[in-house]
Amino acid sequence: MIVAPPQHDAQKTGILSKFRLFSPILAGATLRERLIGCLGALIGICLTGLVSGFFMGQDPHLPLIVAPIGASAVLLFAVPASPLAQPWSIVGGNTISAFVGVTVSTLVRDPAIAIGLAVALAILVMSLTRSLHPPGGAAALTAVIGGAAVARAGFWFPIVPIGINSLILVLLGVVFHRLAGRQYPHRQAVAAVNTHKTADPPAALRVGFNTEDIDTAIASLNETLDISRADLDMLLRQVEMQALLRQRGDLTCADIMSRDVVTVTAGASAAEARALLLEHDIRTLPVLDAEGRLLGTVGLRELAATDLAAALPVSPAATAKPTDPAIGLVPRLTDGTIHAVVVTDETNRVIGIISQTDLLATLAKSLSQTGPAGLMGGYGQGI
Repeated sequence: MIVAPPQHDAQKTGILSKFRLFSPILAGATLRERLIGCLGALIGICLTGLVSGFFMGQDPHLPLIVAPIGASAVLLFAVPASPLAQPWSIVGGNTISAFVGVTVSTLVRDPAIAIGLAVALAILVMSLTRSLHPPGGAAALTAVIGGAAVARAGFWFPIVPIGINSLILVLLGVVFHRLAGRQYPHRQAVAAVNTHKTADPPAALRVGFNTEDIDTAIASLNETLDISRADLDMLLRQVEMQALLRQRGDLTCADIMSRDVVTVTAGASAAEARALLLEHDIRTLPVLDAEGRLLGTVGLRELAATDLAAALPVSPAATAKPTDPAIGLVPRLTDGTIHAVVVTDETNRVIGIISQTDLLATLAKSLSQTGPAGLMGGYGQGI
């Protein structure tokens, strides 16, 4: 039986929702992230003005910093993952647009036409040079209506102060984001590849949606999205994985791992490791140090290119904790390179191992218990 909440509680909730002081308007935006962005803008703009003044002197007729840099700071510090906030977009977009503005102001004498033409051509040129940056429109406009100081600077204006301001701001942004533990410049998601060097698409892309589906969906919206296609692909696949975790997150690594783990010590030879792999018909061996802690793994792939009398070619191990959701291993065990995930305790000692076979058996059992609709409902054909 579902009990409806009291009417006054519902009314109270509705009233509070209307007076929230902060409500994220972008995906991933939180109050903490916005406060970090405010701090970054404060530091970035102040230091940009100080550094520009140091290099350009205190000429009263030469602006130390121009207004479009404030708009650039909003993108750089508030939405650093946006394609519009990347270094080339900021430096190239502002500088190129300022050149466009100066050129238009030189050739077109009618101010009403010049201001519109400058912004329109700036959008075109930024698009052609893959440096689209909204404040670039303001930079182009400033070059036309900036007054006597801009007119005297002429074609130096796009470089000093526009280019100098933009470059300093980006450098400060890189340092600030690194110190704040954030990634900048943004690195786009790497598309999955077939590691077996055949014409087949990667296993994870053979079912479910593909890049053509993403392109078709974007085209159907008739909108320009402020996210790259690669990042959108990664986001959608993460959504699929979260849906699967929600449905099958009760199974942990401890539930399905093999506990009698065949291991090898770091001092063993390649021949000894190969013999163990063949004897137990497995593909991956955890490699332990003298104290029994995990150093990495070795498999037939590494041993095939190694002299059997040589030392072990140890590779970094894919690891998990016993309480981690077992379904969460799907991306790693289907990428075509990892054949097993080593389960370790708090002291980095091996307590189990999960192979592709272990995970496949788990998924097959879930399917037989719930049926295709129970496992795939809301998830599509993502496995």
